[in-house]
Amino acid sequence: MKMPASRTTAIRCRARRLAPALALASAIGLSGCGAFSETFQRGYVLQQGALEQVPVGASQEQVLIVMGTPSTVATVNGEVFYYISQKAERAAAFMPQTVVDQRVVAIYFDKERKVRKLADYGLKDGRVFDFYSRTTPTGGQELSYLRNIFKNINPLMGQ
Repeated sequence: MKMPASRTTAIRCRARRLAPALALASAIGLSGCGAFSETFQRGYVLQQGALEQVPVGASQEQVLIVMGTPSTVATVNGEVFYYISQKAERAAAFMPQTVVDQRVVAIYFDKERKVRKLADYGLKDGRVFDFYSRTTPTGGQELSYLRNIFKNINPLMGQ
């Protein structure tokens, strides 16, 4: 059975009007959630070149001027300033966040309150790694302290 010409024309007109809206909806759907992803930065944001402004031998006051107030301070074999940060992402507002980077910048002081060592710790292959000296810290109180910091940031971190 054949439809009347006026009805066929009306359906074609509606299809032409809906085509741009359907194309837009398809494009959004096919683009995935990448266009809507969010990045979250928590804690200390290390500025580009900041560590270069804090050479070994610099005073504690100079460190505070350049780096600002540390996230936490420890007195494990001398005073240490820790600057802790975490970067997380999620694909869409309803999805859970995934930690993509976490760092602990550590500045070690001697008894005269001068910088004796700098470190930029992060996780590499599930282990604490110093990206500044490109080494993995070995045992002792310092490594235990760093592991606890990273566990507090990311409870899924293995020992």
